Amino acid sequence: MSLDHTNPIPLHIQLKEILEKKIFDGEYKTRIPSEREFMEQFSISRSTVREAINLLVRDGVLEKRKGKGTFVSFKPIQEWLGYLSSTTETIRGMGMKPGAKLIDHGIIKPDKSVSTLTGLDVAYFIKRVRYADDSPIAIENQYYPVEIGRKLEKYDLDNATLYDLLEKKLEINFADAEQMITSGPFHENDANLLGVSPASCTLIINRMIYDNEGDVVEYQEGFYRSDMYSFSINLSRRNS
Repeated sequence: MSLDHTNPIPLHIQLKEILEKKIFDGEYKTRIPSEREFMEQFSISRSTVREAINLLVRDGVLEKRKGKGTFVSFKPIQEWLGYLSSTTETIRGMGMKPGAKLIDHGIIKPDKSVSTLTGLDVAYFIKRVRYADDSPIAIENQYYPVEIGRKLEKYDLDNATLYDLLEKKLEINFADAEQMITSGPFHENDANLLGVSPASCTLIINRMIYDNEGDVVEYQEGFYRSDMYSFSINLSRRNS
């Protein structure tokens, strides 16, 4: 990878994106190279290197240790496809501390696209920022039938694991789920909540959960930071 000096994107932003990819790909697992090594590798100034590194420190991806260097400070969240797990379960499975911050909730008339998918003309809406080790990783918009939402609002939605509430408190059995994964830019407001650029790429997860009767329990729109969230699956090739 190299920097494009003719690109209108500032050099420190280009370098930040290169370092993020190397960290995400596992090339840098502990300590990253020194500032001088980056200066020589990319033919750039020390200030450009420092700007890029400082952005990653601010995002919680790197941490500086006085007298020792700069180290990778997070593990990308990995989720196995084929198993219906909550974000909380996934984060805990990676040995990290899950967290949530409630942004909005209440009865709404959903967009036509959501209404068409769910069959809900009116829905109970919950919007939360999700955290891993205090770093914001995702925005989750969840839609429920009003009668389910009214029961959920009695609990602490900042700290609750919604799947646990649905299954254990409301005694709703999850029977099936459908999930689609796409990508795109963040909405500006969501990017601000996560502290990332609106031009950043997001993994978009649309998930529908049904109960034993085939009725919709939950529809979720999840917008996950692609630099901190990945999906993986085991594959095999069978001989025919």
